[in-house]
Amino acid sequence: MAILNLDFGGERISHLSTGICRTGYAMKDRKPEIGINREAKFRIGQIVRHRIFPFRGVIFDVDPTFNNTEEWWLSIPEEMRPSKNQPYYHLLAENAETEYVAYVSEQNLLPDETGEPVRHPQVRELFGALEGDTYVLRTKSAH
Repeated sequence: MAILNLDFGGERISHLSTGICRTGYAMKDRKPEIGINREAKFRIGQIVRHRIFPFRGVIFDVDPTFNNTEEWWLSIPEEMRPSKNQPYYHLLAENAETEYVAYVSEQNLLPDETGEPVRHPQVRELFGALEGDTYVLRTKSAH
């Protein structure tokens, strides 16, 4: 397990890499590119919902821009395909039937306002208490 330091809009937090997520990013430390939004609108631990499809989840990692396969990208219908040049979020997600991991562009996320916890079984591995719409990141000592 490795501790990653993340910086989201001036809010610095530590993130535990547990094998279910990839390396986190300190977005404001990255070299900016013209016309690309690198500032994350949402934060690790926040509960969000998809703006079109009926699922919600808790954010456990953020990519400053698209960082998945071209095959995955092309599987999205062209008329719905979001820009690659925006933050993408890794969610411990759920819908009415199941729990899973989702990869979602920032433009397709909204804050979740239900006040309900996320039932995904891995939430307890990464997060502690739910405070409002955000889970508190679980801290562990490194040996």
